[in-house]
Amino acid sequence: MENKNIDPQVLAERVRDAMHANDAATHGLGIEFEAVGPGTARLAMVVQPHMLNGHLTCHGGYITALADTAFAFACNSRNAATVASGLTIEFLAPGHKDDRLVADAHEVALKGATGVYDVTVHNQNGTLIAVMRGKSHHLKGRYVIPPENI
Repeated sequence: MENKNIDPQVLAERVRDAMHANDAATHGLGIEFEAVGPGTARLAMVVQPHMLNGHLTCHGGYITALADTAFAFACNSRNAATVASGLTIEFLAPGHKDDRLVADAHEVALKGATGVYDVTVHNQNGTLIAVMRGKSHHLKGRYVIPPENI
């Protein structure tokens, strides 16, 4: 991939900005960025009343969406257009109304078109809420930002 010798951190930030501009799901969930870098992303979300299930805990789909979003920004951070090809998630503790959940994604392996990423989700007290592993696939010849625009 042609990066015009751009600093990898700067590239990750530009990719974040380009993806975020078009990401209605991230905006709709109120997900905020704490950090992004090559192969990494840390995002946060506050559990809102409409995110609660019948047990009055955060619905697992919202926790998964937060983790998957961190995964997406981590695996696209090098400007190779990349999609999820699968994920598994383990829920370890409930999230509650007004909890601030933080998802930390980091690259475990990247070989050819395939990547593996681990994501942890903690609440504001440091309690581990969920662990996710995502597998990514690079879409050959596609970029988040066209190389000539970097």
